[in-house]
Amino acid sequence: MANVIVVGAQFGDEGKAKVTDLLAKNADVVVRYQGGNNAGHTVVVDGETYKFHLIPSGILYKGTVCILGPGMVIDPKALISELAALKDRGMDTSCLKVSAVAHVTMPYHLALDAAEEDNRGGKKIGTTRRGIGPTYADKCDRIGIRIEDLLDADALRAKLDWLVPKKNIMLERIYNLPPQDADEIFKEYIEIGKKIAGYVCDTSAIIFQAVRDRKNILFEGAQGTLLDLDHGSYPYVTSSSPTAGGACTGAGVGPTIIDRVIGVSKAYQTRVGEGPFPTEQFAEIGEKLRQTGTPWAEVGVTTGRPRRCGWFDAVVGRYAVRINGLDCLAVTKLDVLDEFEEIKICVAYKDLKTGEIYNDLPSMAGVFWRMEPIYETFTGWMKPTSGCRSYSELPERARRYLDFISELLECPVAIVSVGPKRDQTIVIEDPIHGPKRVLSHSSASSAAHLS
Repeated sequence: MANVIVVGAQFGDEGKAKVTDLLAKNADVVVRYQGGNNAGHTVVVDGETYKFHLIPSGILYKGTVCILGPGMVIDPKALISELAALKDRGMDTSCLKVSAVAHVTMPYHLALDAAEEDNRGGKKIGTTRRGIGPTYADKCDRIGIRIEDLLDADALRAKLDWLVPKKNIMLERIYNLPPQDADEIFKEYIEIGKKIAGYVCDTSAIIFQAVRDRKNILFEGAQGTLLDLDHGSYPYVTSSSPTAGGACTGAGVGPTIIDRVIGVSKAYQTRVGEGPFPTEQFAEIGEKLRQTGTPWAEVGVTTGRPRRCGWFDAVVGRYAVRINGLDCLAVTKLDVLDEFEEIKICVAYKDLKTGEIYNDLPSMAGVFWRMEPIYETFTGWMKPTSGCRSYSELPERARRYLDFISELLECPVAIVSVGPKRDQTIVIEDPIHGPKRVLSHSSASSAAHLS
């Protein structure tokens, strides 16, 4: 298989779990490298639906080592709950490994996350309120609690005695919320540490040994490219790096071991929470995109919030190819477009203020808000694709649509998903051992915008 990174090429919720599940079949190790239980992944196997938040979907394959890497932030209560749910369904979780140096989401992180979001007024980020941002903030401030601290009573006690009073000042004086009790937190979390101790280890050493043994490793990111802290639609982003570069730091490996990067995009586009979304559709079209394809209706797995829906954005797609160094694409939910008489793809933006045409994503957040999409319109294929199992079986207009996306992004479409089940997948080209993408002159030197 090789060492492969799977990343979301849009705003998250692209269907990465199904693609990861498909590739994990041949993986020896699956590594989740960033984020926390703000992620939601859904996999359907033999009519059974599995929803994951922290644990990689590779856990469904017996013997596959699944790693929660150093770059993650882990709510251990959520982890225990997810483990219990899998065990109740007869799943073996003994191959799960949790990084000792991953940071822990604590009760005060949850309280502060909700309080800060509520106090943003009209400038809400759209956080999942899972404490992710405050946990990463403590990590950067070098005051965070790590998984290893839950296994050391003296270390945990010392950190809580210093941290909790500090957090209580914020909770009480800034947000008028009740204080938290360091003693109660200590008692609860030292017991939690005992429950997860058997999973905790030096995961980077396991990954390094797997590389030396020439094992197949799959690196799985949460969220998507446009939610990356550095490269996303800031400030409407997550607090980590879901892009391909984040896989190396978040897993604890060097870039030289990576063989291939696969980007996942829906055949249209969605976004949860706040932030710019040029191709967003409202009323009938937006609602049809949201509701089509039940049980995969567009509702956030983690939050239950309805997703904002719109047409495929090739400007975002080209940006994702560039930022991640994508070798190929997996396009999901093509079947959702089966009953649309007319389908659009955004090929460029027009600045509503200046009239400038942008072929590439604007780097300035204020400019991004002003973008109006320029569309290429396609006649829909109006035929079911959910039963197709090869590219040639797809309706001609559906093939034309996929080919156009590939041409616009200068990146081959290797996988097409036409339904939630494992077998509702078309492999056009081997996504692992297919040819490496070569940048053309035009893609390597495209202008930021044209007058």
